[in-house]
Amino acid sequence: MENESVLERINELAEQAKGGMLDTFKTQPGFIRYGLADTGEGTCVSISLWETHAQADAATPVAATWIREHLADRVELRSNQVGDLAFYEGARAAV
Repeated sequence: MENESVLERINELAEQAKGGMLDTFKTQPGFIRYGLADTGEGTCVSISLWETHAQADAATPVAATWIREHLADRVELRSNQVGDLAFYEGARAAV
């Protein structure tokens, strides 16, 4: 039962992130992609991709403000990192 409640909380956070953080990021210059991953045991990680390092840096306070205003009672922001991708490749997902 406990795992179900954790999963429900992660799913709820994912829906809120889709309808809030994603929409907020879409208004920021250089935004490319955003996602949220369940990393287990009630923790998650969000990842966003930006055209430039500077645009990613500028998004950091935007994200922190959104989290503080919308999820502060449920989410603890533990860290934030901005880095440059060495590579970013993949295959088109099968539908």
